[in-house]
Amino acid sequence: MAESTTTTTTTPTTRPLKIIAGADSFGCDLKDTLISHLRSLNIEVEDLGTSSYYTIAAEVGVGVAIFANKFPGVFAATCLTPEEAQNARSINNSNVLAVSGMSTSPSSAIEILDTWLNTPFKSPCPASKSQPWPQEIESFLDTSLSEIPTIGPQFDSSSCSICCLVKNRELGPIDLIPGGSMKIVRESPTSAIVRFKAGSVEPAHHHTFGHDLVVLEGKKSVWNLSKKEKFDLGVGDYLFTPAKDVHRVKYYEDTEFFIKWDGKWDMFFDEDLEAAKIAIEKELGNGSV
Repeated sequence: MAESTTTTTTTPTTRPLKIIAGADSFGCDLKDTLISHLRSLNIEVEDLGTSSYYTIAAEVGVGVAIFANKFPGVFAATCLTPEEAQNARSINNSNVLAVSGMSTSPSSAIEILDTWLNTPFKSPCPASKSQPWPQEIESFLDTSLSEIPTIGPQFDSSSCSICCLVKNRELGPIDLIPGGSMKIVRESPTSAIVRFKAGSVEPAHHHTFGHDLVVLEGKKSVWNLSKKEKFDLGVGDYLFTPAKDVHRVKYYEDTEFFIKWDGKWDMFFDEDLEAAKIAIEKELGNGSV
């Protein structure tokens, strides 16, 4: 959910003149609930409907915030509680709110939205222990919004050992994905941004956990062999693959995507690389799954 104006004072927040809302199929019902609530407050809403380029309610809500933050001037935050919404507005002056259609009830989402709308930038929040920010912190917050977008281009990652380790880590065919030239751009214990080179193939495999992904760049196809379905994914597209579903992947362009999973990472292959290449060539040739 994106607001069209930005509040920059510590006085009671000014209502945005207009809010733009959208969702993927998992967050559609929650989006509609929040739109009805906003309109009951006499706030103008532009409903973008349900598409790949969602801007508020998604199944998890993390990928959409990452995607939104690729655009200059966007400060998107995924908020699962009113306290997180209050912190996001007070500290980051968030102007895009993402909520989870999977884990947020309608009543909780409304409370999160109201808190987000009613919290001014730099106001007391849980992170400040509900006390006014000290002057030095207020000064930092004032300058941070203009400085943050310049950090990437100005930062010399060659001086950072950890950055160099991650940046230069290439996982070859025998390391993890047979047939896949892969690089981990960024990672946490339960999520990562991953990049595959054009032409890479992931042979049929499965995990003991379900995982969500959002394509940030490029183009790929995923064949869910367990459900006999094929998904052609481009920039902004989202896909959830359930635990134990066997799936095969082909990358047509250099492709980068955000992936989030539950639990400890594992991977079990159900075919070898040559079998995967033959199957993909046949499937692309006759258009079948």
